[in-house]
Amino acid sequence: MTDVHAPRRVVLQAAGGVGATCVLAACGSSGNPNGSEFNSSPAPAGSATGTDSPSGTMLATTAEVPVGGGIVKGAFVITQPSEGTFKAFSKVCTHQGCDVNRVDGGVILCPCHGSRYSIEDGSVQVGPAPRALPEISVKVSGSDVVKA
Repeated sequence: MTDVHAPRRVVLQAAGGVGATCVLAACGSSGNPNGSEFNSSPAPAGSATGTDSPSGTMLATTAEVPVGGGIVKGAFVITQPSEGTFKAFSKVCTHQGCDVNRVDGGVILCPCHGSRYSIEDGSVQVGPAPRALPEISVKVSGSDVVKA
């Protein structure tokens, strides 16, 4: 007596293999759904990579940074929580090292896993980030925000 189920098993196994191959190929795609500022080679989580520039280095002009918001520029997030008060933080998320990519609604946003940070002190507002963004001391020099 022949086994009529063997061909069906072979077909199902082959279909499963094709499906797994498609899923793996999608994981390796080079498209970037997180925007052009997204870093696909993240630094270690919580590091301040790129933030070791010397004191006096210009980070932004005061006009570039909206009151109640901020910008991501270079290795930094520069915010202005209230008029005339400027803050700067590392743009490297403390969860898995992705770069935060924008400031919206008073929070700094990470596109990778949804962490949100305060524009006032870099503290975690929504996880999974385990700790605040490292703060960088800044001051205003003329119309520029510079590292202190």
